Amino acid sequence: MATFLSPEACPTIKNILLLDSEGKRVAVKYYSDEWPTNSAKLAFEKSTFTKTQKTNARTEAEITMVDNNIIVYRFVQDLHFFVTGGDDENELILAAVLQGFYDAVTILLRNNVDLREALENLDLILLCLDEIVDGGIVLETDGNVIASKVGSANAEDGAPLSEQTITQALATAREHLTRSLLR
Repeated sequence: MATFLSPEACPTIKNILLLDSEGKRVAVKYYSDEWPTNSAKLAFEKSTFTKTQKTNARTEAEITMVDNNIIVYRFVQDLHFFVTGGDDENELILAAVLQGFYDAVTILLRNNVDLREALENLDLILLCLDEIVDGGIVLETDGNVIASKVGSANAEDGAPLSEQTITQALATAREHLTRSLLR
């Protein structure tokens, strides 16, 4: 007899936030209907930022409660990383999601994790969010795996030739040549 996990038994994430040092959005993704309007989301982000801004979460992740939600967060340079779960969620799982997100962003931004670099590579950060969580269900927490999936998708989608492997560069060149010949 096979047993299946019910969706309620799976750890769920309500949102992942990446805010700047003033509490403004850099990249956010909501997986819960708890905040139905954009103004409700902005109010939650502001209250979360206000409650956590005076803490020192630069060396390791910290945990707090905001509006009956557990929030695990970490600050790096001028970026603030947050992962939110319900009040009955396991903090270790939330911390693993946060660490995976942070590690993947660090790898993709080549250890230069700051606001300017994050905004220049916002597409990669949003792809990271898609690789980590889908519909609130945690898919991956290993930063290396997340970064490699996002990096391979980026290389296939037309990265500069200098950032592609030789095989990818030859395939891109062949594709451009056939397009120019067919015109």
